[in-house]
Amino acid sequence: MVRRVGLFLFAMAAVVSLATTNLQAQSALTGHVHLAVRNGEAKPVGRLPADQVLQLDVVLPLRDEAGLNAFLSDVYDPSSASYRHFLTVPEFTARFGPSQAKYDAVVRFAAKNGLTVVGGTRDGMDVQIKGTVAAVETAFHINMRTYQHPTENRIFFAPDREPITDLAFALWHISGLDNYSIPHPRLVKKSDYAQAHGVDANAVVSHATTGSGPSASFLGSDMRAAYYGGTALTGAGQNLGLWEYVGTNLADLATYYKNIGKTNSVPVTVLSVDGTSTSCTYTKAGGNCDDTEQTLDMTQALGMAPGLASLVMYVGSSDTAIISAMTTHNPLPMTIGCSWGWTPADPTILDPYFKKMAAQGQTFFAASGDASTWSTKNEAWPADDAYVVSVGGTDLVTASAGGAWKSETAWVDSGGGITPDKIAIPAWQQLSGVINSTNKGSTTLRNGPDVSANANFTFYVCADQTTCSANSYGGTSFAAPMWAGYIALVNQQLAAKGNPGIGFINPTIYTQNVSGSYAADFHDVTSGTSGSYSATTGYDLVTGWGSPNGVGLINALVAAAASPTFTISAAPGAVSVVQGKSGTSTITTSTLNGFGSAVALSASGQPTGVTVSFSPTSIASPGAGSATMTMAVGATVAVGSYTITVTGTGGGVTKTTTVSLTVAAPPNFAVSASPTSLPVLPSSRTPTG
Repeated sequence: MVRRVGLFLFAMAAVVSLATTNLQAQSALTGHVHLAVRNGEAKPVGRLPADQVLQLDVVLPLRDEAGLNAFLSDVYDPSSASYRHFLTVPEFTARFGPSQAKYDAVVRFAAKNGLTVVGGTRDGMDVQIKGTVAAVETAFHINMRTYQHPTENRIFFAPDREPITDLAFALWHISGLDNYSIPHPRLVKKSDYAQAHGVDANAVVSHATTGSGPSASFLGSDMRAAYYGGTALTGAGQNLGLWEYVGTNLADLATYYKNIGKTNSVPVTVLSVDGTSTSCTYTKAGGNCDDTEQTLDMTQALGMAPGLASLVMYVGSSDTAIISAMTTHNPLPMTIGCSWGWTPADPTILDPYFKKMAAQGQTFFAASGDASTWSTKNEAWPADDAYVVSVGGTDLVTASAGGAWKSETAWVDSGGGITPDKIAIPAWQQLSGVINSTNKGSTTLRNGPDVSANANFTFYVCADQTTCSANSYGGTSFAAPMWAGYIALVNQQLAAKGNPGIGFINPTIYTQNVSGSYAADFHDVTSGTSGSYSATTGYDLVTGWGSPNGVGLINALVAAAASPTFTISAAPGAVSVVQGKSGTSTITTSTLNGFGSAVALSASGQPTGVTVSFSPTSIASPGAGSATMTMAVGATVAVGSYTITVTGTGGGVTKTTTVSLTVAAPPNFAVSASPTSLPVLPSSRTPTG
């Protein structure tokens, strides 16, 4: 009996051990517990009510992260055959996204644990769920506690340990398990700045003496005149996205345009990505919603690119829900501005999405912040992520109202420095000539910002359905959407040449700027100080490479992004062939942007009995020429119309054209008689003797 009890206890211990090991193996791949909770700095004060409802965003991991890293290395390498061959949303999912089986497993996991699926997509790599605290605690084996915030006068909630699941695979992240860090906009009011620095607000330096707005303040159109200076490019055909944590009142945008005597022709959509309210109303009674950030984001993006096809405000409560929508929405926003900052428990949370954006040719700009040098107490993220273009601030002077760029110095509060999130230095910052003893950058960690634009207290702003203000607000909040609009101009020029958008610009601009084209591409900001760093010649940790130098940078980016390619066409595009006969079409290829490879020809889509051949079968290098396409139609091919796809492949590029083949019956004739019968009488001849 004792032996049996012993064996039973041993077996139970083994089961418990196995179960524990299995659960530990399925911990999420990112961290969820903030340092202040882990080290006891945040004191626990209670627990969340069991019946309180939480909305979470469950993110699945990439299928092949190593493969994605290799793809990104190739797609931004001009010497690679894959250079700038960006992926579509479905292509990314097929290669690197979660499998359908794993996605379905997460949906079943939610239902099994009493959680309701309320959103998310496989393309977005996330499942949005809602449920009670009790259900969440059971599903993820955590306790949802409340804590006294160590630096803010408020109570926050957070899990007491890392979540684990009984899924057969690890999740990437679960957003919404805490509210330790509340996202805030990267804007500053001049009066607040003056109070923080112990000076009179009127003493704060302002160079808004040449703007087109009230009190000589700058409008979005003034930034276009200073940083672009042309008229041909407006962002036509391009879709721009803005990252927002709060909705907006479009009446404020309308007021802005009414007051400056202009008209906005770009369709603006305020899109909730997870059920977050898109409205924002200011009332004297309280409970006010402030849409200053949201409105200025729009005016700066629209001012730079007044002819956009669309502008979408992506409004959400969790970072992963917002960026998931931004990487899957149709139409896909190819340039994106983010003017918010926050501190996640783990700075790698959004890496799969930032990499996805780079793979899909999207450009993401993040404001670098408005409190000078980056530190653990001065939020740098997401501007210090390696796949983000970090935008710092400057103090701009123009030649006249609506006039050209005249001069620029570093803005006194421009965020920048060395990442406090321990993000490794990316390859493009390791190029010789980027980091040196003068700019005091790190040779092992990510430095920022990358670029910059005006952020001084020089803008005209309308918000909160109240009186508009002039020269009261500044911040890198203004600079990030400006850059998103500027790159929309670049993408418009690229589209006109038959090329995809520019995508992640950092590998390109760093390479160009250390190789001699810097002065023509950027305004090098060489004076001014912010915190621990000063603007210097070349790259620095206050203004990055500086601000865009009109059409110079546009032309440089277009030239760099103009991938070697070719076009293919068929003449005639429609051929009629009789059964048993043959027809021909001439296939012609032309090269673009220095393409220099042979182009092999093939056909598909032809019905059984139709043989397609090419003479020659390949157009010789450099890929420009013609070939005769012969379509031999068998006698038994059914009469009808068929579409034959002609594919040209060479130099890592594939192009197609189509030929419409009509199969006809051979000509024929019929014989008929009317009437069909005649009577024949006997012969009446008389015989002769």
